[in-house]
Amino acid sequence: MNRLKVLITNIKLEARTGTELYVRDLALGLLERGHCPVVYSPRLGGLAGEIRRATVPVVDDLSKLSAPPDIIHGQHANETLTALLHFPRVPAVYFCHDWYFPEDYPPPFPRILRYVAVDQTCRDKLIFERGVPEERVRLLYQFVDLESFTPRPTPLPERARRAVVLCNYTQESEHLAAARKACARAGLTLDVYGQRVGRPCADPEKLFREYDIVFAKGRAALEALAVGASVVVYWWRRLGPLVTTGELLRLRRDNFGIRAMGDELTPEEFGRAVERAVGSYDSADAAEVSRRVRAEAGRDRAIDEVTELYEEVVAEYASDPRDDPEREARAAAAHLREISVLFWKQRETIYASTPFRLTERLLKTPVLGRLTRAVARVAVGRRPR
Repeated sequence: MNRLKVLITNIKLEARTGTELYVRDLALGLLERGHCPVVYSPRLGGLAGEIRRATVPVVDDLSKLSAPPDIIHGQHANETLTALLHFPRVPAVYFCHDWYFPEDYPPPFPRILRYVAVDQTCRDKLIFERGVPEERVRLLYQFVDLESFTPRPTPLPERARRAVVLCNYTQESEHLAAARKACARAGLTLDVYGQRVGRPCADPEKLFREYDIVFAKGRAALEALAVGASVVVYWWRRLGPLVTTGELLRLRRDNFGIRAMGDELTPEEFGRAVERAVGSYDSADAAEVSRRVRAEAGRDRAIDEVTELYEEVVAEYASDPRDDPEREARAAAAHLREISVLFWKQRETIYASTPFRLTERLLKTPVLGRLTRAVARVAVGRRPR
């Protein structure tokens, strides 16, 4: 296989969300295979530094690249279009990771020759909401770095004792209190990690080895399964099933995500659902699930599939460049219109929110309004420049 220069885009590289970690693992996998990955994001932070320490170039300005890539691996609409416009005559593959996130949609651009969905939900979004031709869509499931997420040192106990929630959306609430009570009734201690509870987790590969049951979704759920934990599909106020051998194929097809869960539950319903899920714990079945995940969901296999797709797209574009400045200009215009509509929807949501209305009312109050504005001016004056 030829050495490929691959430009990977992402909306940010600040924390450890799913797409950010996907970029890191993909870039490192490509580097190990002799390719030349370069990562672009307008918002750089801690994870960008981690990627760069592994000797993968990371930029927040595409003018810093003195040579064009062979292919653009696009993630998130604005960043993908930025790369396409900066590098004319370079083909692209667009990867869709999320059903809800408004920035995760494919910009309608003629040089995007393939579209990849990481689960069936995203595939349906591409084909049935975004009008992508079905023959241009590929389904490439999420993967796990098996060298980092090694099997737990001892088998799961016959009776689970320790459980953990790993979710950046989780916060102290009636739902979490109900989950703690349900776990306690089942003889389980429950720990919680995530940004909103003030306990971000930088090393889940170590964390998962310490627990028998893990409540997680998406990438984190897959990684916990690879380690050997028993996993309950979970997201804040929603709960899916405990992952079993019978459910593994369906749940992985849905990326242990929104389709794997039911509707939002009341705290009481949530507590009962947690109790049912942990009551289904089966250490032997969990061990078989882990064996299958490690056999089928490793990073090496996924990198093979992705690089084969890159080669296919590069070859197709070389044989038929399809360069059409007028079509590309219209595509860019259509994207700008979509951004404008999204921008105003977001502004209307803010204007209609209770905090905004209360602030406006406060500022219109003669005494409190003057005081609030004075405090704001002082705060702005003290802000470091």
